[in-house]
Amino acid sequence: MNDIWWQTKGEGNCQLVLLHGWGLNAEVWDGIVPELSSQFTLHLVDLPGFGRSQGFGAMSLEEMTRLVLAKAPEKAVWLGWSLGGLVASFAALTAPERVQALITVASSPCFTAQDDWPGIKPDVLSGFQQQLSEDFQRTVERFLALQTMGTESARQDARKLKSAVLSLPMPTVDVLNGGLEILKTTDLREALTSVAMPCLRLYGQLDGLVPRKIVPVLDAYWPASQSHIFPKAAHAPFISHPAAFCQIISQAMQAII
Repeated sequence: MNDIWWQTKGEGNCQLVLLHGWGLNAEVWDGIVPELSSQFTLHLVDLPGFGRSQGFGAMSLEEMTRLVLAKAPEKAVWLGWSLGGLVASFAALTAPERVQALITVASSPCFTAQDDWPGIKPDVLSGFQQQLSEDFQRTVERFLALQTMGTESARQDARKLKSAVLSLPMPTVDVLNGGLEILKTTDLREALTSVAMPCLRLYGQLDGLVPRKIVPVLDAYWPASQSHIFPKAAHAPFISHPAAFCQIISQAMQAII
């Protein structure tokens, strides 16, 4: 059986699992690992089929979450960015005794736009799926550029994301398509309103993939959760604003511990 890549750093009392987004790998956290590992025990993961977790095909959100749970500590705070936010959320729903708190970053329980629900237009995700089969490296690069668009450091941030992708084996087209299918079809809105653990939702004001319009909608829909918007960030606030991001995480963890 194939195994997913997992690395533990730091010696803090609180365990923090970090889950990356679509097309990427755990190298995206490099800029914040030194700061966070001085306070917490970090668990860095390459999701199945991404980065160093090779040998997997396309899988469902349930299958992906089950593989991560199998290697995760018995009790931890789960932080998931974008697609990783769905994995962390599904872990909180299916194994609540294992998830001490849930933190999502530039994520949504339903990424696809619907009536009165801001999100990504379905044809945009379908377009990416179609383009993957034609030129998947260029398609991934376009998706990465979208994630940093509008920030003061957009080019530099996009280079960091691209570097994280190119530093490790590229995911297969099947894996990338499977990830897009999860983003396109998952809807955890109703389910998440019932979770009992502390929940923090982090957003970038300039995010073109998870628009800021979703924040007040989710504030009302999921009042037990808390939200924070990084004013000049886009889809990857931990890359564009690492110090502010770590400060928010530290404050949140202190409240949880």
